[in-house]
Amino acid sequence: MNDEPLRIDKWLWAARFFKTRSLAAKAVDGGRVRLNGEGAKPSRGLKVGDELAIRVGELEWVVGVKALSRQRGPAAQAALLYAEREDSRARREAAMAQRKVQPHPAALVKGRPTKKDRRLIHRFTGT
Repeated sequence: MNDEPLRIDKWLWAARFFKTRSLAAKAVDGGRVRLNGEGAKPSRGLKVGDELAIRVGELEWVVGVKALSRQRGPAAQAALLYAEREDSRARREAAMAQRKVQPHPAALVKGRPTKKDRRLIHRFTGT
């Protein structure tokens, strides 16, 4: 752990928000990561004390950077790199609870399509 600035994409990868650095860089380029309320580039320097808003799918984290790491370690070590704000945690947990209450999208699908279903599918797709 070091106090000199570190690339945002490398920190996001080390903190385990993204599986690869290239996915982290694409997220930053796509505007899903904001540094101190502003857009940033993947190569932008990140310092201890900065605040990141990270959107992954439907979920959003607002975290303060507590430490920098150039290496990806275990999840317990990655959790020490940041501190999530309480309001962010509450919103994220509420979104996850809401998602669990809703039925699975494929819950009503039962088995293979019938002959009638196949005809409708072929008519719709034009094949």
